[in-house]
Amino acid sequence: MDISKLNSLVELYFKKTEEVDGKRPFLKWLKPGKPTYNWEDITQRIFKLTAKIKPLINEGDRCLILSENRPYWLMTDIAIMNAGGISVPIFTTYSANDYEYILNDCKPSLIFVSNQDQFNKIKKFINNDVKKIISFEKIDSDSLLIEEILGEKIYEKNINKNLKRNMPACIIYTSGTSGNPKGVILSHGGILSNCEGAVELLKTLTKKKDPIFLTWLPLSHSYEHTVQFIQIIVGAKVFYAESLEKLISNMVIAKPTIMTAVPRFYQNLYTKINMNFEKQSGLKKYLIYKTIFLGKKLLRKEKLSLTEKILNFLCEKLVRKKIRGQFGGNLQAFVSGGGALDRNIGEFLNATGLPTLQGYGLTEASPVVSCNLPNLVKVETVGPPFRTNKVKIAEDGEILIKGENVMLGYWNLKEETEKAIKGGWLHTGDIGELDNNNYLKITDRKKDLIVNLGGDNISPSKIENILCLNENIKQSFVYGDKKNYLVSLIVCEKEINYEQIKLIIENINKSLTLIEKIKKFVIIHEEFTIENRMLTPTLKLKRKEIIKNYKQQLENLY
Repeated sequence: MDISKLNSLVELYFKKTEEVDGKRPFLKWLKPGKPTYNWEDITQRIFKLTAKIKPLINEGDRCLILSENRPYWLMTDIAIMNAGGISVPIFTTYSANDYEYILNDCKPSLIFVSNQDQFNKIKKFINNDVKKIISFEKIDSDSLLIEEILGEKIYEKNINKNLKRNMPACIIYTSGTSGNPKGVILSHGGILSNCEGAVELLKTLTKKKDPIFLTWLPLSHSYEHTVQFIQIIVGAKVFYAESLEKLISNMVIAKPTIMTAVPRFYQNLYTKINMNFEKQSGLKKYLIYKTIFLGKKLLRKEKLSLTEKILNFLCEKLVRKKIRGQFGGNLQAFVSGGGALDRNIGEFLNATGLPTLQGYGLTEASPVVSCNLPNLVKVETVGPPFRTNKVKIAEDGEILIKGENVMLGYWNLKEETEKAIKGGWLHTGDIGELDNNNYLKITDRKKDLIVNLGGDNISPSKIENILCLNENIKQSFVYGDKKNYLVSLIVCEKEINYEQIKLIIENINKSLTLIEKIKKFVIIHEEFTIENRMLTPTLKLKRKEIIKNYKQQLENLY
């Protein structure tokens, strides 16, 4: 399939159905009692849903999707586009203010909602623009139940041939680290070109085994939203996880070959594996140490001596194979995106037999810009840019992107769009550099930099990542803009005392430069969460919100 010649994501799906056996398993939700859908099942349902949507909307009307991940999600997304609408996926973890803002901003004609819990979040914000509500489960509203639509026996096989690459496919709202979420308009061509770059990367990973994905990141996230079209291209079998809590047990069932996740997942994974390693002793402890040591040598492309090769063979059989088995045994690669992955974590996971490829992207770029290659992983980088987009570094170090993958603009925000895209180049707000292999390295975030009284630029996220590598520190927040030293909020369990944290920070400070050292800290026991508005739905710190809540405690440290 030549992706560059396709006109739309709808055409992509239906072209793929011509290539695959219709009886081949495609989508499976791991919630108990849920069926496995084959390609034929999904295609029939897309046609039926398209027929129901088409008379309810005009071309270009927005259609909202508020649902957890499940097979109906993908069916709905493709059916909306096939009917001429624009898909607007939104997070199930937004605040009431965000829901109110988004519904007023995009004025959807149709709302797809999964269940009563999700409907309760938005019902008071639904206005006269909404012509119909279609629900995946029964809700207390005059809604159409999707099962009734999909139960209809007669349906037309209509494929929308009017869609073009430069037309909007979806509006994806950013998670709003500062202020209201912004609606990013992504085109069919933008997502297709992103898929083209990703498929080149996946070629080496899909040769060995049939691709199996386990999806747990919300499909409302631009990263996972694009991944579903990559899954279609490679003809993958897709499992939808039950929940984050059941992710590891779901991996044992699904046996994924590829899995995409955000850095927070890998940080938790690193902590769990490390804690298990700490409990070992004797020969087991020695083999674990050698597994990590030799794994890191291989990652750096250093040659092993004959003795090391024999020892590495034993490590592969006795340690790495066992670790992979805990995650289904088939894993070809974890792909990390949506934030900076700590270098220690990247090295550790790769060394212990869990290949982890860090990539980089942003919603405004459909979203992936670059990713490490399986045959050359440089964990301190986010890999080379996809062939389908250009990357250059501005004079002030800002990363600029050009290509079909760049958004059409922000919905209803002309000035914001003009600030973000100048001369066709998307200004990312990230600071970075390209190395001699053309691998991109992110060094800072323009807006999040702390500028101390001495005028030094300091990256708080770098220090926060180092602090959180310690198993006793669950979360951290570094503060010190226009101050003469840095302080931190430390989130830990109640049984951890001040002296323990003091000792940990003293040790960490030894590896930091003078301006990066944490001079003082305050312990808090309330975690930063999506619910208390201190984390975005993509698990990034909402810095303004945290400062608003803890301003006095932070200022008391000066």
